Amino acid sequence: MQPIVSVRNLSKVYASGFRALRNIDLDIRSGEIFALLGPNGAGKTTLISTICGIVNASEGRVVVDGHDIVADYRATRSIIGLVPQELTTDAFESVWATVSFSRGLFGKKPNPAHIEKTLRDLSLWDRKDSRIRTLSGGMKRRVLIAKALSHEPRVLFLDEPTAGVDVELRRDMWALVRSLRDSGVTIILTTHYIDEAEEMADRIGVINRGEIILVEEKAALMEKLGRKQLTLHLMSPLPAIPPALSAHALALSPDGTELTYTYDSQRERTGITALLGELGAAGIRFKDLHTTQSSLEDIFVTLVKTP
Repeated sequence: MQPIVSVRNLSKVYASGFRALRNIDLDIRSGEIFALLGPNGAGKTTLISTICGIVNASEGRVVVDGHDIVADYRATRSIIGLVPQELTTDAFESVWATVSFSRGLFGKKPNPAHIEKTLRDLSLWDRKDSRIRTLSGGMKRRVLIAKALSHEPRVLFLDEPTAGVDVELRRDMWALVRSLRDSGVTIILTTHYIDEAEEMADRIGVINRGEIILVEEKAALMEKLGRKQLTLHLMSPLPAIPPALSAHALALSPDGTELTYTYDSQRERTGITALLGELGAAGIRFKDLHTTQSSLEDIFVTLVKTP
């Protein structure tokens, strides 16, 4: 299957000489939710803005649903919806007017039924006649999403869409994102809420210093890079880890009541059996134990930390 978004050898160098993107190759599949993660300044917004045709690339090519973003700019933009980070709306327009106007910008005929459905899905219908300036920050962000959906795009970019939004509104938005994906819309999102990416995304991409350093199925990423930890709750506090156990790279809690052993669950031998035997031989008894899996946040921090 052809990707709906194809990025090849994409670079962006600003007039100051700052290189924001470095030779990026990336394919986005039709109908998936793709999460783009990276620290502040990594190039997430620049990449999204370049794909959307807002920022001009210094080198490389972007194709969206078979259309080159430079040669077929108008066709490409009609396929794409973008929800930017910044709350940029006409403060004195009504919600209905600003969303309807956005639809017209893409050459779409008026469709009040579609605008009404979009506003209802985003819990904005009761505020359709309100001026934008009277809305809360969370409501203004919903208006940005409604504007991006006004022309029925096939590809939707969400750049930090839930920043400054309360928990209830976040849940509503993600329910909408899932329904859009189920209807065939491709979703590309950036977020600093890593738990959202872990919950929502089909695939994860990590960008750092303008380079894509990893693209992976979420489940495969968790399996490949995830680590498990075995935590032992000791019967009696331990003042220090005995030298005889140093080969196991154990960590002792500050109060001496817990021992933590980190291991690779994919290896044929985890070392747990040997560890438990040596603990018994050393006279160290425990009353309980449990295992935990590394989260996506743990993996992300490991990938992007400065060497």
